[in-house]
Amino acid sequence: MKKTITTALVALALMAGASGCKNDKMQENPFLAEYDTPFEIPPFEKIKLEHYLPALQAGIEEHNAEINAIVANEETPTFDNTILALDRSGRTLDKVAAVYFALSESNSSEEMQEMGDQFESLYQAHADEMMMNDGLFERVKYLYDRRDSLGLAPDQHLAVENMYKDFTRNGALLDAEKKEQLKALNAELTKLYNTFNKNLLKANNDFYVVVEDSTELEGIPASTRAQAAEAAQEKGLNGKWVFTLHAPSRLPVLQFAKNRDLRRRIYEGYTSQAIEGDNSNLPVINSILKARAKKAQLLGFENFGAYMTDNVMSGSVEAAENLLHQIWTPAVAKVKQEVAEMQAIVDEEGGDFKIAPYDYYYYAEKVRQKKYDFDESEVSAYFPVDSVRNGIFGMAERLYGVKFTEMKDAPLYYDEVKVYDVTDAATGEHVAVFMTDYFTRPSKRQGAWMSEFKGSWTEPDGTSSRPVIYNVGNFSRPTADMPSLLTLDEVETMFHEFGHGLHGMLSRARYKMQAGTNVDRDFVELPSQIHEHWAMEPELLRSYAHHYKTGEVIPDELIAKLQAASTHNQGFATAELAGAALLDLQYGKLNPESDIDVLAFESKVADELGMPAELTFRYRSPYFKHIFGSDGYASGYYTYLWAEVLDADGFELFKEKGIFDPETAKSFKTNVLEMGGSAKPMDLYVRFRGQEPKVDALLRNRGLVD
Repeated sequence: MKKTITTALVALALMAGASGCKNDKMQENPFLAEYDTPFEIPPFEKIKLEHYLPALQAGIEEHNAEINAIVANEETPTFDNTILALDRSGRTLDKVAAVYFALSESNSSEEMQEMGDQFESLYQAHADEMMMNDGLFERVKYLYDRRDSLGLAPDQHLAVENMYKDFTRNGALLDAEKKEQLKALNAELTKLYNTFNKNLLKANNDFYVVVEDSTELEGIPASTRAQAAEAAQEKGLNGKWVFTLHAPSRLPVLQFAKNRDLRRRIYEGYTSQAIEGDNSNLPVINSILKARAKKAQLLGFENFGAYMTDNVMSGSVEAAENLLHQIWTPAVAKVKQEVAEMQAIVDEEGGDFKIAPYDYYYYAEKVRQKKYDFDESEVSAYFPVDSVRNGIFGMAERLYGVKFTEMKDAPLYYDEVKVYDVTDAATGEHVAVFMTDYFTRPSKRQGAWMSEFKGSWTEPDGTSSRPVIYNVGNFSRPTADMPSLLTLDEVETMFHEFGHGLHGMLSRARYKMQAGTNVDRDFVELPSQIHEHWAMEPELLRSYAHHYKTGEVIPDELIAKLQAASTHNQGFATAELAGAALLDLQYGKLNPESDIDVLAFESKVADELGMPAELTFRYRSPYFKHIFGSDGYASGYYTYLWAEVLDADGFELFKEKGIFDPETAKSFKTNVLEMGGSAKPMDLYVRFRGQEPKVDALLRNRGLVD
């Protein structure tokens, strides 16, 4: 039976939590007790939907009491009694928020989405109250004004600077009236982001294409056809095939389906999701743009883009655009070469049409087979998901001396999740907990990501609290007859998210606010992207790429083809990524007072860029979750390419010294992975690399220059 939390019941639950009532129901709430689990993994089997809101309110009350104690302290502000006290506060709040935000993305339901509107509104309101607390800000400002004379350690000095900036960027300097305006805008944006995400999830799940004639499946890999048959059975369409917009279904159709109309239907379904009907995100985007513009101007910035780039490495929209245009121009030139090669095949085959966007994947694959005698469906047989997972674990052990042992009895939030105890391979010391959740399902949003159920920090006595980190993906599901076989893109995605995971797992920063991935947005992708390079290195490939049927190690001949084709189609990949990043920045420059035509704006930006007709943006606006599903990457989608300048340059050092060179690996671990945000990003990079990076390495890595 469906459980629905009514407003009245929620109000009663919150009143019980706020009053500090110790009734039996509150005592049973798993968030309000110490976790009696290995390494403080959340006890998922005990957590029910009705636990979230009371625990959130209790966590807010607890956090408010801790903040009030800091403000009421009559002693002169010090790092320990103000910054450190804040860093250690809000434990219950952190516990419930970590689980809610994880499961709302990876294992959601209509009931959770309904509850989520109130959860996120309360959470945002509390954050606003804290960041606009005058008494708290005065203590932070006292330390900020004297930061150079307090004898602070470098990480403490940076923590004071960053906390002061966090407060001012969140309204601490505004007068009372403007603070209320900012709170209202933040509350509005929280609801809008939630609506955007709900619309997108529903639009994505609602669309599918039914194929009734097996002749229309020509070219599609057997594993994809098997998954499509199973999807059809789940819908009561026995003997048919169902293809969805989820990447493991969509991409093989675009890449391998000979039937051009099937490719077109899937492509148009994907690029039109959340545009029309009840799930349209166009009005939501307009409301977001207007609210963001008001927020930026209220805080003294010219526009939202200026606000978002003010506190990261780039420092400005202009600097980000400058980098992107250095990449965009050679990428578009490469696209023209790629399209010419594809069109030649169309003409040879007697096709009476010009390459369209829904042809790009298919004919790019034909070019690859022709130029390199390379068939991706053949190589995927060497990448069953468990083998690739062994590969990333083997890479981590060789580089950083950590070992992964499965915890078969660990608490799980979904039965397909796997949990690992991460230990120091030399000493056996516990380092972290790592979880993987790799397969697509309707309750999970699109994409892949990393986050944490528990962060890390070091206590004043030197003891370390270690993290609980997880990776989520949307890879092809295993079928009754075949394991999950990953595409090359999915292999790189697993290495990418594992790189984020290593950033969290190996952190040795002293303070929670600086641990792991708590770094500048345009630095956070360095650890993830640099680890992608190992995925296709022959030395590592031979250790993990084994044929799913025979167990045969990937042959040297196939490795040679992989290497030769490594920069194939990079004009397309780079241009669609850079184009989306430039579109994002143009949105950040807007200060709209009335609605704009979102689709016309997209088209205008594409025309101004000179977007090739055979391409579109990597994400069109109605499903550009990175920038409209939250503030996370808004006016910051460029950071993937910004960080690639760093990772391409950094990996060249590994190539020079040896991809498993102990000293180079130790330097990267010590200066980047362990440090988190406890020093300025460029300082950390230079400590590792010995120099600042240039864009040339990225262009070489993507094959855009010789």
